[in-house]
Amino acid sequence: MRLLHLLAGSLVLRPYVFVFLAVYLFAAVTRLGWRRTLAFTALAWLVAYAAEFSSTRNGFPFGLYVYLDATRDRELWLANVPFFDSLSFSFLCYLGYTLALFLYSPLAVSRRDFQVLDTPDVRASRRVLLTGAFFVMLIDLVIDPLTLRGERWFLGRIYYYPGGGIHFGVPLSNYGGWFLVALVTIGLYQWLDARVGWSRGGARHVRYGGLLEPGVYLGILVFNLALTFWIGETLLGLLGCMLYAPVVVLFLSHPLNPMRRQAGAVKYAVLVVVLLASAAAGADATAMESDVAMLPYATHTTYKMREVRYDTDVPPGTFDVANMEGGR
Repeated sequence: MRLLHLLAGSLVLRPYVFVFLAVYLFAAVTRLGWRRTLAFTALAWLVAYAAEFSSTRNGFPFGLYVYLDATRDRELWLANVPFFDSLSFSFLCYLGYTLALFLYSPLAVSRRDFQVLDTPDVRASRRVLLTGAFFVMLIDLVIDPLTLRGERWFLGRIYYYPGGGIHFGVPLSNYGGWFLVALVTIGLYQWLDARVGWSRGGARHVRYGGLLEPGVYLGILVFNLALTFWIGETLLGLLGCMLYAPVVVLFLSHPLNPMRRQAGAVKYAVLVVVLLASAAAGADATAMESDVAMLPYATHTTYKMREVRYDTDVPPGTFDVANMEGGR
């Protein structure tokens, strides 16, 4: 009963965290299925909690900081770390990972849908690992200076750095720690994903599902920037806007140029692919997902149009052309 009381207290004190968590679960389950989602969430939380437990004692990897236990009797704490704080790493690492997939995967774009057609080679690639960790670290450049000023908004003052820091009170080691935690989390998930025969139970087609994760990431960014301006930290807010301006341009231009090509590569297209197999575990597809998913990455070629059917609720003709880009 005490545990349920403290969990309810965490929800009441940090409702925005659990809103983002709920949206993350919807996006992740419909894309990955329940088992992959639970594996990613557990991995991220365990890695983040170990990092926070260590940092609050010896300063590795985030730098030394101290949580204030004013809310210990009102929300769930594990040792000297609030439960909700490590939990937020789960959806932030997932969003960093899927943003990297968005950049490096083929896109299926039509007026009726938008999907990211990630392949096994892309999911396991080093550039997805590094880019995903980078996006996680990047958003903390906005989040951490704001949460450090929690007494000026509804978060409350929950922690401090005894030695201060050069970036609006935050030490640079903190951002290195975020990169490391995301790198380890995504790397472990990639290792598992390549070796475990996961069930896709819970996964299903969602129209415009390829925009879910970029939209959630943008929502978290806007939420934090709005609060930054609201508490009067104009310089910090403007720097955050400037930091993300090229990132926003990159992501807006990416789907607008579906026939993109790398220097020295020829144009090529892969026709008519439907993302995500059936929602129910065990549902059979009449064409194997590996027809496209297992194409050698970095292959530049053109495929003839052919009919590909899946036993899903995706309307026929949803996608006209999906373009694949090669090179690791």
